[in-house]
Amino acid sequence: MSNWETIIGLEIHVQLLTKSKIFSSSSTAYGSLPNQQASYVDLGMPGTLPVLNKSVIKKAIEFGLAINGEISKKSIFARKNYFYPDLPKNYQISQLDLPIVEGGFITIIDGDGEQKKINITRAHLEEDAGKSIHSEQNNCTFIDLNRAGTPLLEIVSEPELNSAYEAVQYMKKIHNIVTYLKISDGNMQEGSFRCDANVSIRKKGDMHLGTRTELKNINSFKFVEKAIKYEIQRQINAIENGKKVVQETRLYDENKDITKSMRSKEEANDYRYFPDPDLLPIEIDENYVREIKNSLPDLPDIKEENYKQTYGFTNEQISIIISNSEITQFVDKILEISKIDPKKVVNYFISSVYIMVSKENFVLYENKSFAEDFCKIIDLVEDGVIPKNVLKKILGEIYKDNISISSVVEKFSNKEQDEDLINKVIEDIISKNSKQVEEYKSGKTKILGFFVGQVLKLVKDVDPSYIKNQIVKKLDSI
Repeated sequence: MSNWETIIGLEIHVQLLTKSKIFSSSSTAYGSLPNQQASYVDLGMPGTLPVLNKSVIKKAIEFGLAINGEISKKSIFARKNYFYPDLPKNYQISQLDLPIVEGGFITIIDGDGEQKKINITRAHLEEDAGKSIHSEQNNCTFIDLNRAGTPLLEIVSEPELNSAYEAVQYMKKIHNIVTYLKISDGNMQEGSFRCDANVSIRKKGDMHLGTRTELKNINSFKFVEKAIKYEIQRQINAIENGKKVVQETRLYDENKDITKSMRSKEEANDYRYFPDPDLLPIEIDENYVREIKNSLPDLPDIKEENYKQTYGFTNEQISIIISNSEITQFVDKILEISKIDPKKVVNYFISSVYIMVSKENFVLYENKSFAEDFCKIIDLVEDGVIPKNVLKKILGEIYKDNISISSVVEKFSNKEQDEDLINKVIEDIISKNSKQVEEYKSGKTKILGFFVGQVLKLVKDVDPSYIKNQIVKKLDSI
């Protein structure tokens, strides 16, 4: 057992879902050609002035209320001074002393299956920097400033996470909240949701924090877990071999599964923060906060408890259902419509629709009748009219091609199977396996699985339950 304890704090950067940037009217749309969405304001040209996008205030307040944080009555923007090629002004407009949200907490499930409270230090607004694109082929670095000025909400946790697993659970919970509130699309591939992880180790029982390193700009749950695990072991190995852990910023190389030194780690005073003279303090009215609070949707924690109490869903099922608001709305709809056992309905959903959403980029709200169609199709599966093993294929055709239920029945019905062929295969297998037939006749019905498996090797795209019924008929007639 390890004598080391891990201490982790996360800084999560959430791109807020706005059409324009935080201080300019430039578009925030993803995928444009380089440097086509950077205005004079974003570039920090002389004589330009920032103008605050009001919608980011509302979104920040929504998040603060969702985590039980305190909404500051007065909030101030500051200039954070540093010098990188992708920061044209040589400072970033951010918040320091008076952030818009202070305090708050969320709960996660730790590695032992127990609830754990993680406190949040603050959530503050800031503008994003541009993007540096390093080219080994050309031996140079390209700068794309499209992202400069994109609104971010930076969420800073207390150093209360003690494993890579907990860090991922915390990150997923925050991702869930921001997508539920629709304040961010949470698209990690496009950089809308990413994190910096501050990692340190110490001997168990030691109350002093060890020297921390910062793992910068990780944009996937899998890579966060792998990066932290590597960094923990790297620090342990260093100390046990008589070396010191250096306070620095490191990058995770997903190809080599290692972290690499990037630069020495700055402290707050290195940035020479001072209040931005071009932006007035934000004063937030209590009535405005109250209006926002009254308009908030049911949050994941409330939905989670309801699913447990009402339906007895497992933690795995609930985790999928509340992974984003569109999925939750869809599941609530099919639970309302369907007369089938709720657990079975959810299993049908996970094995078909959820896979299409998560892996094939299906957007549930684009087809308004899809929930009703889904319920009709699983009714047909339950009645044995349609084979279960083609459910996903059927739903895909309904979604993409908008084909009718009657067409589905005609195309995929078990009645349309070549019964003569199936019966011939069954008879042949039964005749060649007399020992297994005798076992069935003696009451060992589990042997049916053997027969079904043998038939499926020879007959494709047939519902196993249909085959099983045909086998039982044949065996019972012997």
